Amino acid sequence: MLTVEARYEGDAPAAATLVLDYERRTKSRLRAPLANGEEMTMFLPRGAVLRGGDKLLASDGTVVEVVAAPEKLLEARCADALELARAAYHLGNRHVAVQLSDAPGACWLRLQNDHVLRHMLEGLGVEVREIEAPFEPEAGAYAAGHRHGEDVTTARIHVMGGK
Repeated sequence: MLTVEARYEGDAPAAATLVLDYERRTKSRLRAPLANGEEMTMFLPRGAVLRGGDKLLASDGTVVEVVAAPEKLLEARCADALELARAAYHLGNRHVAVQLSDAPGACWLRLQNDHVLRHMLEGLGVEVREIEAPFEPEAGAYAAGHRHGEDVTTARIHVMGGK
């Protein structure tokens, strides 16, 4: 069984693949099968969130690539930027993890499937449909959480909605 305790920043190609949904990519302690069926355990610093394409280093030197697994999501398509901002505002007030489109001309956001949030968005006039895709939500503004009495000039990324 592989044991992972660190991220890998080098150029070596991955020898193994770890496919995880978003919830499992927010875990710092995890036992999961690799794509080849081999079991691995992971012990990363708390608060670490894995993204598709991240690489991990196992104690035996094996490089493992993280793949964001497709999962059931809601995709909210908005008529214009104001509608998108309104939908994002209401979801943000509920601390919902949201993925925004980055394609030119596309005006949508994605969130994990939830019937209450779907009803809220539809009530705002947003077109909502169920899809299956990898979920890579936006990160929040401050990675280390709230900091007091320290240098706060450097913004860090913090992912909201992790369990």
